Amino acid sequence: MHVHFMPQRVLDKVWAYFDQASRNYGVDWSIRYRLSEAERLATLRSFGVVGFAPLVYPHKPGMGEWLTEWALDFGSRVDGAVPTGTLYPEPGVEAYVARALSAGARCFKAHVQVGGYDPRSLDGAFGLLAEAQVPVVVHCGHGPIPGEFTGLDVFEDVLRRHPSLVAVIAHAGMPDYLGALDLVNRYDGVHLDTTMVGVPFTEAQAALPGDWAARLVDVSDRVVLGSDFPNIPYDYSVQLDAIESWAAADDRLGEPFLRAVLHDNGARLLALS
Repeated sequence: MHVHFMPQRVLDKVWAYFDQASRNYGVDWSIRYRLSEAERLATLRSFGVVGFAPLVYPHKPGMGEWLTEWALDFGSRVDGAVPTGTLYPEPGVEAYVARALSAGARCFKAHVQVGGYDPRSLDGAFGLLAEAQVPVVVHCGHGPIPGEFTGLDVFEDVLRRHPSLVAVIAHAGMPDYLGALDLVNRYDGVHLDTTMVGVPFTEAQAALPGDWAARLVDVSDRVVLGSDFPNIPYDYSVQLDAIESWAAADDRLGEPFLRAVLHDNGARLLALS
C-alpha cells in the first residue's frame, strides 16, 4: 500500500533531500534501492510483490493534477501497479480528484508533512474519496519531524466530518502508535500501514510499545503492508522481519495475521483481482 514511483525528475529531488538527511532529519539515510525504474520494478517482483500502489505527492500548488495524471498512466501500463492519485489544497483539486476517480484511481496519497497544509482544507476532496470508498494513504503523524499541521488530532477533525473515509494512516501514525490505534477503534474505515514501523532504524528513534503485538489482535484486518520502497535505508526484508516478529509474539496472531497483513488486507483495499 505504500511504495513510491514518481517522474524521474521528482524522484531525483526526493533522493537529493534524503542525501541531506543528517541535516534534515538528524540521521544518515542512504537510499537502499537507488535504481532505474525498470530495475526497481524487477526488484519488487523478485520479492514476490503481486500488487502495489505507486504513490506520488506534491509539495506545492500546481503539482497535484499532473502528478495524478502521471500516476494514473503508470498504474494503467505497469503490471502489478494500480492507478493512483494525490491531492493538494489548491483551486481545482476537487475537479481533478473527481476525474481521477472516474478514470479508475484505486488509491490516493495525502502527505500533510511534506505538503505543509491543513488537511481540513481538503474537505471537499476527502468527501469525494469517502463517497467513492477509495482509500487514501495519509502521512499525518509527527514522524520523522513534526510539521505545522501534523498530528493525529488534526486529522481526526477530517474523520469527524467524513467518518466513512477509508484512511490508511502511514507509518502507523509514528510516533503516536497508540493514538493511531485509537483511530482504528473509533472509525471503521481507518487502517494502519507498517511503513518503517518496528525496524531497527526506526526503533532507535520511535520505539513501539512493548505490548504492540497484543494490541493488533483485534484489528488484524486493518493493518496493511507498507514499506516506503525504494526510499528506505535498509533491505526490504527488514520490514517483513519486523511484521513476522509481531506475529510470533502473540499466539493469537501467527500465520493468519501474516496472510492478512502481507496480502489479503491490501488486496481488498486496492481491489486486486
